Amino acid sequence: MARQEGWSEPPAGEAEKQAAKSGKGRRSRYPDMQSAARFPIKLPVAVKSEGGDQATETQNISANGVLFRLDSDMPIGSMVDFTISFPADVVGSDNDVRVDCRGRVVRSYEEDGRRGVGVVIDEYHFER
Repeated sequence: MARQEGWSEPPAGEAEKQAAKSGKGRRSRYPDMQSAARFPIKLPVAVKSEGGDQATETQNISANGVLFRLDSDMPIGSMVDFTISFPADVVGSDNDVRVDCRGRVVRSYEEDGRRGVGVVIDEYHFER
């Protein structure tokens, strides 16, 4: 499977170490996030988790999930609630559209002092 653009990779060597430990290829570690095309779109996100509330932005988004960066750790398997805001001009409406989501962390890594977090979306609903 070819690498899709917009997905940030873990630090050099980290993925290879994990793949070697598991005896599996790199892509098999987080298949939920890999089954849909990703789009490198930066949208505001309000994240609510056990670690508290944080504001960030998407790094990329797909039909199945989202990748964003945080200042704190969010372990794999953690449940997370988040709201993605779509500006009115982007979605062609008079008002911004908010999508309230609930998901689980399927990928977590550190890069440049921030955490990269891949979340598969389990539930969502639109707010207008």
